[in-house]
Amino acid sequence: MLIKKAFKMSDSTYGHRRIHAQLHRWGRTAGLELVRRLMRELALEPCQPKPKRFGLTRAAAGLVPDLVGRDFTAEAPGQKLVGDITYIPTGEGWLYLATVIDCCTKEVIGYAMDDHYRTPLISRAIRNAARNRKLSKGAIFHSDHGSNYMSDEFRETLNSLQLRRSAGRTGICFDNAMAESFFGALKNELVSRVTYLTREAARQDITRYIEFWYNHKRLHSAVGYRPPCEIHAEHQKLRIAA
Repeated sequence: MLIKKAFKMSDSTYGHRRIHAQLHRWGRTAGLELVRRLMRELALEPCQPKPKRFGLTRAAAGLVPDLVGRDFTAEAPGQKLVGDITYIPTGEGWLYLATVIDCCTKEVIGYAMDDHYRTPLISRAIRNAARNRKLSKGAIFHSDHGSNYMSDEFRETLNSLQLRRSAGRTGICFDNAMAESFFGALKNELVSRVTYLTREAARQDITRYIEFWYNHKRLHSAVGYRPPCEIHAEHQKLRIAA
């Protein structure tokens, strides 16, 4: 049955809405309520997010404007980016992950991992993003008010890439909800289901999750239940045609 196939393909993470969208992509028509009922009958229950907050924000002095205002959309790739840091437990200690996500495509365009969360980690993530994707001059990079994101060192990194710095309010997770949403998916769909003995094992698994699943296969509700790579490819075609 295709519902089972779609559920297995998602590693048991898709709920009825994403299963419904996947069936549509395969050219099969089925009502949303029918898909939900069939999943219940088949006992296909997706893993559910756990109410746990993984935050590393440390308030920093100085004012940085909020140029996003909780509007995590953009007309084209490379115009508005969000970033944050989270941590993953391993037998060797924490592995820290810094990410950069494009608001237009919802793609993780840059990331970096290490055994610390100092400023070089987030600088590496944004440089990787600039290497992987063309960023507009004056594009917005939005984060929380963590001391590393507010540091002079990171400000110089953004200046060198001609990016504008933006930040939400301290302790208000909704001001950086898009970055939080990715970490929620990562923890729910991968990290909460695995015990990592080493940082390297976690690093390899997270890389596969981002590169082969999240960016290229996972259906995202914010972009019409399509994978980010498709949205990016469409914008590339439009840019070339123009």
